[in-house]
Amino acid sequence: MKQVKVYPLAKASNPPAQRFVDMTDTMYDGLARFDESFYTSLARMLNEETVQPQDLQMMGMLRPLGIEKGKEFKPDAATVAQLKSAAAEAGAWLVGQQSKIGGDWWPGSQWKLLIPSIGPQTGFKWAVPNYFDVDTRGAAFAGFFLPPAKLGGGSFYLATNFDNSGQPLRGENTYRLRVPANVPVSQFWAVTIYNNETSGLFLNLPRPTLDSLDKALRKNTDGTVDLYFGPAAPAGQESNWLQTPAGKAWFAWFRFYGPEKALFDKSWKMPDIEKVK
Repeated sequence: MKQVKVYPLAKASNPPAQRFVDMTDTMYDGLARFDESFYTSLARMLNEETVQPQDLQMMGMLRPLGIEKGKEFKPDAATVAQLKSAAAEAGAWLVGQQSKIGGDWWPGSQWKLLIPSIGPQTGFKWAVPNYFDVDTRGAAFAGFFLPPAKLGGGSFYLATNFDNSGQPLRGENTYRLRVPANVPVSQFWAVTIYNNETSGLFLNLPRPTLDSLDKALRKNTDGTVDLYFGPAAPAGQESNWLQTPAGKAWFAWFRFYGPEKALFDKSWKMPDIEKVK
């Protein structure tokens, strides 16, 4: 394995030591924790990363908490208690926003464009002439990251938190999604499941995604594809099944890569996820 070292040209005669972390066979949990440990992680990252001019206002807001570039973060017990409460409150608000932003893509459908309109309108910069939408940005990035500059150009995304009867998707239940034939994509489609509590992937599951490029995916004779979600695969449907943990709420993103006209004029429609026995 080859390594590439990157450092300022000014240090070419005496390059700094390379730090290489081997994560092979290591389960990496990169989820943000909505407790007091969040601030410890934040302080560490601020000391590792460059502070940009647009960050200075936030840096000023963090100073009263004891978080400052170049200084060790050592909160006292009273501050830790306040930070724990604040993080839990913020986490509850962010998670609660996930099923509220956006709107139905097809009338009466549970599939929604779970992206606030100001995101695509501003190229996901969140700034309009009269204000910077910090709340919407926070709610959006709690649910996804790395959005495209132009939604619908190379990819498009729809999400759902509910089944066809309007009930939250639960890991202990078994569900089916019948993907209609002729999905309007020039490349491929994919569906991925996420943990409602974290908006992240479930850890230690066999796989989080099914996609149309998978040669093992079974298709029906009419071109439709039945996908299953639940704690155990229905008999003979292992290749078309995603495992969900019992006792957990989940949601799904359906991604269209190379989306085509029938998606946007809505002449092609996908049914809701339905609970099955």
